[in-house]
Amino acid sequence: MHVTRRSADRGLADFGWLKSRHTFSFGDYHDPAHMGFGPLRVINEDRVAPGEGFGKHPHRDMEILSWVLEGTLEHKDSLGTGAKIQPGELQRMTAGTGVTHSEFNGSHTDPVHFLQIWVIPARTGLTPGYEQRSFPTQELSNQWRLLASGNPRNGAITIHQDVELYAARLGAGQRLDHMTSPGRKLWLQVARGGVETDGDVLRAGDGAAWSDATSIQIGAKEDAELLLFDMTP
Repeated sequence: MHVTRRSADRGLADFGWLKSRHTFSFGDYHDPAHMGFGPLRVINEDRVAPGEGFGKHPHRDMEILSWVLEGTLEHKDSLGTGAKIQPGELQRMTAGTGVTHSEFNGSHTDPVHFLQIWVIPARTGLTPGYEQRSFPTQELSNQWRLLASGNPRNGAITIHQDVELYAARLGAGQRLDHMTSPGRKLWLQVARGGVETDGDVLRAGDGAAWSDATSIQIGAKEDAELLLFDMTP
């Protein structure tokens, strides 16, 4: 069975230009019961007003992933990278020994809605790096698509940890299973829509954690977008 993390129970930061929900402790939101799950340290659901964003700020020793749900996120960093991230694209920034970056809403008329995810790397002191890849809609439709992995294959992005990150867009009434090895941890994040698993209905913003499952079954109550983390404990 799973443990559910309800959307409404997450931390909230509201700065006017930014509304952010924190699945795990982050910034001024501290909850000792929710400090992360395995190597998964942060899932922030951010909504940024048009023309606004995060100015230059530093990071170290973290794998930072961005998955855009709506709008365009503009990224610049001290590695010389300048990129726009749109729905269906995953960006990974390895902070490693140190990197500075900024993230802004690329539109002056429309908000941007995205998930920022932090994964603790398998080791510290990595060389900073950046990778971005687009995943066509048909690759996500009613199936798990591997987005990032410590053992990348089939065009997945590299992540420096024993984590497999999958995404799927399920149509209402569709079902998906996932099999894993004994001892792995699973985290399901519902980005949009609603699904049912283990007799529990999960809505947008909800998460579910399994620590002892070797398989899970998910059914879409309505059109849904999901992220699934299959991780080392």
